Amino acid sequence: MTESIKEIIHARGHENVSAAHASTFEVTTDDYLTPAGDCILAVEADRAPADFDPDFVAACQNGDATITAAFEADGHRETVTGRGDPDLTFESDRSAVGRTSDYVDDRTILLGAEFAAEGFDRDLVAALAEGADLTVTLTVE
Repeated sequence: MTESIKEIIHARGHENVSAAHASTFEVTTDDYLTPAGDCILAVEADRAPADFDPDFVAACQNGDATITAAFEADGHRETVTGRGDPDLTFESDRSAVGRTSDYVDDRTILLGAEFAAEGFDRDLVAALAEGADLTVTLTVE
């Protein structure tokens, strides 16, 4: 069994978190969120994809890789699984985005996600809308 590699991001919720987007979810280093940002789950992330370990990035660039994103806030937990892709660059210094599609840009951290922001547990979303601290644990296997 290969050992999984992890990256952890700490962020916080915001009053405008709605988690209504149908194809993406996002955590951003920005310190603000407008109501239009309906894929964004948390702001003020302490790390972005550009900060991730090169070994983690390389593992995610395997098309057979399974990437899991676990979100924990205020006692609520949600886990989303997707896959890696050779085109993932992890070059964004601002945002980490998970996608249900195959679209790749510098913010993309996983593709083929089981669900997007709209599929997140509503109790978790409510906690984030109240400003709860969020821990995102990304695991690649």
